[in-house]
Amino acid sequence: MDYIRNDYETILSRREAGEEGSYTCYLFEQGLDKILKKVGEESTEMVIAAKNGKKDETVGEICDLIYHTLVMMVEQNITIEDVEAVLAKRAEKAGNLKQFHKVDKNS
Repeated sequence: MDYIRNDYETILSRREAGEEGSYTCYLFEQGLDKILKKVGEESTEMVIAAKNGKKDETVGEICDLIYHTLVMMVEQNITIEDVEAVLAKRAEKAGNLKQFHKVDKNS
């Protein structure tokens, strides 16, 4: 999680600094709709790369998706700690297949 945390902190500092010519700042200037559009695009590109069995391309798209998701998190004031708290709760339920199927019958 260190790389993700570092990227999150970099994105946060770029938003605060308003660096000229920064792609991250461009996304913040364009607003939430643009950021969400990029999250959707990267998600779709990741799915297509994975479906085509292109590991290197899939890994690259995963990284792009994580980056744009982190930008969205900063825009929405969602912290790494917010996500970690939910992941910790989910980890407590790990291995409970019956409970999983009760919660999500369509998966």
